[in-house]
Amino acid sequence: MSLRTRSRRLTLGLVALIAAAGLVGLGIRAGRAASPPSIWTEKPVLDGTAAAVPGPDWVRLAKALKPAVVNVSTKRVEKAAGGPDDPNDPFEHFFAPFLQPGPHQMPHRGPRVARSLGSGFIISSDGHIVTNNHVVDDATEVRVKLSDGRELPAKIVGRDAKTDLALLKVEATGLPVIPVGDSAQLQVGEPVMAIGNPFGLEQTVTSGIVSATGRVIGNGPYDDYIQTDASINPGNSGGPLINAHGQAVGINTAIFSRSGGSVGIGFAIPVNLAKPVVAQLAASGHVVRGWLGVTIQAVTADLAKGFGLSNTEGALVSSVLDGSPAMKAGLRAGDVILEYDGHKIAGADELPRAVATTPVGRTVPVTALRDGKRIALSVTVGQLAEKAEATETPAAPKAAALGLSLQPLTPELASRLGLEDTTGVLVREVDDSSPAASAGLRAGDVIVEVDRKPVRTVADVRNAMSGRSAKNPLVFLVHREGASLYIAVTA
Repeated sequence: MSLRTRSRRLTLGLVALIAAAGLVGLGIRAGRAASPPSIWTEKPVLDGTAAAVPGPDWVRLAKALKPAVVNVSTKRVEKAAGGPDDPNDPFEHFFAPFLQPGPHQMPHRGPRVARSLGSGFIISSDGHIVTNNHVVDDATEVRVKLSDGRELPAKIVGRDAKTDLALLKVEATGLPVIPVGDSAQLQVGEPVMAIGNPFGLEQTVTSGIVSATGRVIGNGPYDDYIQTDASINPGNSGGPLINAHGQAVGINTAIFSRSGGSVGIGFAIPVNLAKPVVAQLAASGHVVRGWLGVTIQAVTADLAKGFGLSNTEGALVSSVLDGSPAMKAGLRAGDVILEYDGHKIAGADELPRAVATTPVGRTVPVTALRDGKRIALSVTVGQLAEKAEATETPAAPKAAALGLSLQPLTPELASRLGLEDTTGVLVREVDDSSPAASAGLRAGDVIVEVDRKPVRTVADVRNAMSGRSAKNPLVFLVHREGASLYIAVTA
C-alpha cells in the first residue's frame, strides 16, 4: 500500500506506534498554536447562523471560496531513468499514449524537463499562497494560475520539508483570500469540503466528513493529520480543507490508496500546525524550532510493567545527547516525561510538536517520573539545527526477551563493528522462535543495561535474567545503529 500525493508516492506506516527514533525537534501541537500572524485572515465566510440550517451551504461556500484556490504548476529538470517510468503512477497511464516516441524518434534518455500540477490557496490579498512542499520541491520554475485566467510566475518564499508546507508569492493585489479556522476545534463527523485541481481538473469541489484527527501515518516525525473521506486525488495537494463556516482548517496533502485514486482515506495538515510555520516562512524564509536533545519512545504496556508504571502515558527517554539542553537540565535515560510547559504529555508523539513550537532560549518546566517518583526540572530550550535529523522524535517501540546468544564486546570486535564504545554485551544471535525474536531484539544489538543496572559481561546479563520476577518484564537498554532503545522482555 502507498500514500500518494499528486504523483509522488509516500510509504505508509499506519502503525499505532511512533515513527523512527531521532533527536528532539519540530512539531506543532494542534491545541497550542501560536497567535495567527497578520498574513492570515480569520473572519469566516459564514457566521454562526449556518449551524441552524440542516447542513452546510456548500453551494454558497464553493462560489465564495473557489476564486481563492489556485492551480500550481512546476517545472523541474530530472535525470533520465534507465528503465520505464513508474507503472503504478496514474499520470503515466493517462498520458502514456501521448508521450510515446514517434517512428523516427529515439527514446529520450538524457536529462528531461518534468512538469507537474498541484493546488494552493491564497491567504493574503497581496499574493501569499500556501501549498505543499512536495508540490514545489526542486522546482526550477513555479507558475500560479488564478481563477480569473491569469497565469503568474511565483516566487518560493520558503519551504519546510518536515511539515510539507511551502509559501509562495505572486505579484498581484486585491486577490480573494480564504480565512483560516481553528483545527483544534474539529470534531470527528464534522462536515468538510476539499477544493483543488485533481488530475489537473481545475476548481473541483468534493465534500465529506472528518473521519479522524491526530493521525500518525509515517510521513514524518511530527505527524498530526486530519483524516477525511472527502475525495482527494493527485493534484489536490496543497488545496484547502474547508469547514462549514468557510474557513480553511487543513491543507490537503496525502491519500492512502492502492490505485493512486481516492478510496475515501485522505489526509490534511491541521491549519493550527501551519500557522506558526507559515508565519516564520513569511518573515525569514525558514523555520526555527525548539530542541531538547533527547531520543524518546512510546511507553508500551510491557515497558510500563517493567518500569513499574500504572499506565502507558508519557514519553520514555531512551537517550540524552551530551551537552544538550536536556542533559544540562538533568534529564536521564529511563525518565518518563509526563508534563512539558504545564501541558500533559499523553503520548510520545505529543512531545516533539510541543518542543518545536517553544521559543528558543525559553526556560520551561518539565515533570518526569524517575524510579517511581515524580521530579520537577527546568529546561532551557535550544535551537534545532536545520539539517538535524528528527528530534524529540518518538522511537519505534520494540520488545525484547530471552533466547539470546551473547558475546563479550572486546575492543577488537567493537572496532570491527564500527562501535566507538566497548561498554556492554553484544547480541550475536537471536533464536527465531524465541520471545526475543518476537519482541524485536536483533543480532548486532549491544545490551548496556538490564533492569536499569549497567552490564559489562555476559554473566551480568545472565544474573539479571535469572533473578527476574516472573510477574514483570525485564527491561533492556540496547544500543542499535547509533541510537538507544528500551526493550521490555516478557518470557
